Amino acid sequence: MMEDILRLKERIEIALELGESYYREFKSALQGDPNDKKTRELKEICADIAKTLVAFANADGGEIFVGIEDDHTVTGLPFAEQKEKINAILNAPENYVLKDTPLSIKRKHIIDYEGKKVAYFSIDKGTKFVHQTSKGECFQRKDRESVPTSADSIRFLREEAISREYDRQFVELASVRDLDLELVTKVSQEITKNKSMSPEKFLQYAELAEFDGDRLRLRRAALLLFAKNSTKWHPRLQVRILRVNGTEEKPAPDYNINEEAEVTGNIFKLIEESWEALRPVLTETRYSSDGLFKTQVIYPELACREALINAITHRDYSIEGRGIEIRRFDDRLEVLSPGKLLSKYTIKDLKELKGAHETRNTYVAKVLREFGYIRELGEGIRRMFELMKSNELVEPEISSPNKSFIVSLFYKFIYTKEEKIWLDNFEKLQLSREQKTIVKLGINGRLISPKEIFENVGIVDTDYYRQLVESLRKLGILVSKVSSSDAQRFAKERKISKKSIARYQIVLPYSVIDSARVFEINDTSDYAKIFIGNVDYNATDQDLETLFSQFGEISDVSIPKDRITGRSRGFAIVEFEKVESAKKVLENTKAIFLHNRKLYLQKYKEM
Repeated sequence: MMEDILRLKERIEIALELGESYYREFKSALQGDPNDKKTRELKEICADIAKTLVAFANADGGEIFVGIEDDHTVTGLPFAEQKEKINAILNAPENYVLKDTPLSIKRKHIIDYEGKKVAYFSIDKGTKFVHQTSKGECFQRKDRESVPTSADSIRFLREEAISREYDRQFVELASVRDLDLELVTKVSQEITKNKSMSPEKFLQYAELAEFDGDRLRLRRAALLLFAKNSTKWHPRLQVRILRVNGTEEKPAPDYNINEEAEVTGNIFKLIEESWEALRPVLTETRYSSDGLFKTQVIYPELACREALINAITHRDYSIEGRGIEIRRFDDRLEVLSPGKLLSKYTIKDLKELKGAHETRNTYVAKVLREFGYIRELGEGIRRMFELMKSNELVEPEISSPNKSFIVSLFYKFIYTKEEKIWLDNFEKLQLSREQKTIVKLGINGRLISPKEIFENVGIVDTDYYRQLVESLRKLGILVSKVSSSDAQRFAKERKISKKSIARYQIVLPYSVIDSARVFEINDTSDYAKIFIGNVDYNATDQDLETLFSQFGEISDVSIPKDRITGRSRGFAIVEFEKVESAKKVLENTKAIFLHNRKLYLQKYKEM
């Protein structure tokens, strides 16, 4: 069937640009030495197709291109003129999948692309069955792989079907005119890098809409993400920020809750505007009874942003009578979202930081992930735990009472006896939480690197990093032991990033600041990051540093690893000393390859 708005050839071109991902996989019809490739056995190709489609259906859906190599080379189907074999490929989802758990294939086509034929399949998340191959094997998508799993591990309760179906349902009364098309275009250009793609084409590419021959039908996900008038389609597409005076809520006449802000709008608006409303109230100066400065209560910004985005991404939108609530108590911050935890997970799983690679809002999460708001499914909770721990705060509390999900971030410090003794030396300086975190890093004269400061404090803003370092310098307790030029030299010698070189030392406070201590403290680096996708699993930090050093001096390279397998997760973050260097990369019009894989480049968004 011909697609009137988004041609199948364009779908291949977009896939080649974006590369493989959690939702997309390339399959080769060839095997063997690169210089002497031979055709794979037909049964093997068909079984591979079925296995991958089963994995997609048991997760959040996806698409397969058969005839494209991992390095994005289009080799096509070698038996393109043999109709019997082509039909066998197209019928693989029926013939190589267990009859009791049939797949509901969304699309399957043979596409003519630059003189070669490519088989294309797409499938939605399964809601009726736990799908298995004809051999009775069960697979599920995790990151960019289809991994074996038990049928029991992906079961879900019948009452979850409504919430799982909500964002994929078509809304017959809605049209493209109900969407903020300027926002759709902005998101489209960020994801596809195609400035000429129309909003209608993007909505189909992202599977937020389908053309039925007469008109474009919109899914609820499209309205949740882009609606101009969100309350017309969902009465509680909102985030409320509440201040609770005390540590517990009280009923009248002792009612102790005040509303600080309320944000209503589509999901993209909610993320940005609710964060802007929340961020200022994360800092609170408290005074003692005599009016003297006592302490500052500051929650780690990144942990709070993770909790907010996690709630907006994964809440149960089928519960239309409730919105997201953020409650600020004297001792904690609670983020409450409608909807219980999915039945396949337990609170224990989340506390043990087992990555939850599934969401009830498949289409919403896919767009937010490809736009860059979330990295990988299941990373939000893990990141919150890490940030709270690195800030010496107790770990978050997670609960799921009364059809809701609550993440509580507590303002309680955790120090060892040795750390407490060390910090007591600085008590009269009345340090902020961030200052204490840096001082603790430098316990007993240990040297500290800029990278440690960024990671442990949870800093988003480079300017704030400089202000923080300067504040400790002015107090006379932070000195530089390694100059910028020496740090650069040591980094090259040790083959690590300059940002990882330990340069600063914490010294005990004196009544008078000794100016002789101050030695080249000012760090003038911009620390501009870029996100790199489709990275080969075997690529190293040094590979990326060598490749991207042509654009400017590199501060740091990070290739996140899967905690269970220890393997690369297929993406990296490269940080430059200067913003100009990052701009050069993003404005570069030539494709950049590493290990024969075309890299996907995007401006890094702090999570």
